[in-house]
Amino acid sequence: MALHHAAFYISNNDNKEQLIDDLFKGRILKPLSELKGELFSDITLKKIIAEEIRHEHFGIIQSPKNSFQKYSEGEKKKLLLQWIIDQEPDYIIVDNIFDHLDVASQESIAKRLIELSQRVVVIQIANRKDDILSFIGKIYVDTDGTFTKYDRSVINNPDSTMYFVNAVPQPIQTYSDFDNPLIEFKNVNVSYDGRPIVKDINWRINQGDFWQLMGPNGSGKSTLLSLINGHNSKAYGQDITLFGLKKGSGESIWEIRKKIGYFSSDMAQQFSRMDSVEHMIISGFLDSIGLYVKPTDIQRERAQEWMNLLRMGHLKKRYFQKLSFGQQRLVLLARAMVKHPPLLILDEPTVGLDDENVMLFNQLINKIAEETSTTILFVSHRKEAGLVPIQIYELFPGDEGSIGRSRK
Repeated sequence: MALHHAAFYISNNDNKEQLIDDLFKGRILKPLSELKGELFSDITLKKIIAEEIRHEHFGIIQSPKNSFQKYSEGEKKKLLLQWIIDQEPDYIIVDNIFDHLDVASQESIAKRLIELSQRVVVIQIANRKDDILSFIGKIYVDTDGTFTKYDRSVINNPDSTMYFVNAVPQPIQTYSDFDNPLIEFKNVNVSYDGRPIVKDINWRINQGDFWQLMGPNGSGKSTLLSLINGHNSKAYGQDITLFGLKKGSGESIWEIRKKIGYFSSDMAQQFSRMDSVEHMIISGFLDSIGLYVKPTDIQRERAQEWMNLLRMGHLKKRYFQKLSFGQQRLVLLARAMVKHPPLLILDEPTVGLDDENVMLFNQLINKIAEETSTTILFVSHRKEAGLVPIQIYELFPGDEGSIGRSRK
């Protein structure tokens, strides 16, 4: 049996770790069992970092930076790929290779893999159809527990019919109206250890706006978020307005954070307790990791309405950890929105989601934008399919720090 480049297009319901094990052991593609293979994946990166922390051994790199953790996501993946190439494998399994990467880094990784494919078999695992590498001809899809070969052109896009039919639940309490701008940066500059990060940032965000924040890895997106949510002391002394008040006018970090709903793609890892779906959503009222107080009747009522909106009313007592990957993301979004914060920050929320769950997640974001007065700030490297932000703020790196530009 000749071995060719192949892709496995999987959903979040598929057991990826089992698939990887089956591939290495030749249970799906038999010739792999007799060949030398390597895994290019976030799974490998996490193992390297865990070993580094445990043994203070810097693994695959020798660098003045010393720690692998200090590299950007793009740098980590480039270093890992070079290390794998140096091992001279017969084949390489590549898993969700574009997660967390900006466009330039995606193109760089794809180019290296195209070059590598001339002498090494590439087996790709992808959650997104558009991520499947151009040189791969054989595509396998899980059909009732068996991987069936499909032509790329006949793999259907997910059904875009509106899934969320109920109205967004009303808030229990409303925040006072803020004078616009809700958030504003005027000529904001941030440097670390003499290295400029952002330069002369001017950005005005009004109530009810729906923004997408974009920019390459390392361009300062996380820095801007930290200036808003109170994590960054460099906000002091800058001309920054938060919720209608000048930064440094007496507000506490906790007062600021009460007005923010926050969600990131790695948040699910923080919730290791066996909390029910109902308790997870109610905890959003309290900004707590878990629920430690008896909820009020109205909190239970609103949580039930959110579960009904998500079409998970029948799952209220199910443990959050037992939900599917996509369901967990929707519950965490409801948790962030349950108090109807003036500002909702979504930091790369669709990383790791398959095409269908991306469509559902973005549908819910659009619905929240349409039916509430919450201002939305969506951070992503991708132009997300189905997402309809009204404005985009994009960062462009330079020697003196990243500058920012607004566009429709």
